[in-house]
Amino acid sequence: MNVLGSRTATTVNRVPDMGQPTKPLTNSPPVTKSMFQHVKIEHLVAGFSGGVASTLILHPLDLLKIRFAVNDGRNAIPSYAGLGNAVTTIFRQEGIKGLYKGVTPNVWGSGSAWGFYFLFYNSIKAWIQGDNTKKPLGPALHMTAAAEAGILTLMITNPVWVVKTRLCLQFDKPIDPSKSYSGMWDAFRKIYGAEGVRGLYKGFVPGMFGVSHGALQFMTYEEMKTFYNEYRRLPIDAKLETSEYIVFAAFSKLIAAGLTYPYQVIRARLQDQHREYRGTWHCITQTWSVLRCCQ
Repeated sequence: MNVLGSRTATTVNRVPDMGQPTKPLTNSPPVTKSMFQHVKIEHLVAGFSGGVASTLILHPLDLLKIRFAVNDGRNAIPSYAGLGNAVTTIFRQEGIKGLYKGVTPNVWGSGSAWGFYFLFYNSIKAWIQGDNTKKPLGPALHMTAAAEAGILTLMITNPVWVVKTRLCLQFDKPIDPSKSYSGMWDAFRKIYGAEGVRGLYKGFVPGMFGVSHGALQFMTYEEMKTFYNEYRRLPIDAKLETSEYIVFAAFSKLIAAGLTYPYQVIRARLQDQHREYRGTWHCITQTWSVLRCCQ
């Protein structure tokens, strides 16, 4: 009896060897991917290509925007009566080359900014969705992903924007020879030599507020696309026509630019080599005082 009981106990306690791996438990927690596993280089390439193409076409308008933004009537930069007058004046005084001042850093800046922005935004978005592209995020999470992507991008690209702004505001007779730049790399060298890292990050604080620009733009774009696909009773990640992408992108950009444009004025003035401000708040108060005087 003792032998039988011993064998029985051994048989009951023995774990059977089936010769095959056992199936995982159905209630085991899902494997969560890290943020870096959602990174896709094609987003970087797509953003970079789009940024470069749009900059090469639209740079003259960007130059005009910067010159109008910094012109308060008190410094030595040229004044223009309007958009048409600005184009004809620059073309007459500086030639076609004048309309493309600062295009090199703008190409690098826009290309890298949009490349990194698309890379960060899509990686963060995919991480939040858990790789389920049909999962709607809603306005709050779309804005969160876009804001995080914007902050990371600004930290990388702010020095390029400083150089671009200064080259766009470089005229035939510079007041200070040390602030006369022969090109992008010469500007980097002189700004760093004269002002250090702080000089390359001028306008960073209003740029942080400007992150709301991209956040609003991408939130509006994503919500419009989601609503449109739901209206058509299609999955929210359904592909659109090229014309539909262009319309949604243009409309979302218009809304974001209209709501956040003042930060671009402050940032451009802080990066202007023709005027010195003690900081962001000083620039805001000076701009506001001039505006009130002109009314």
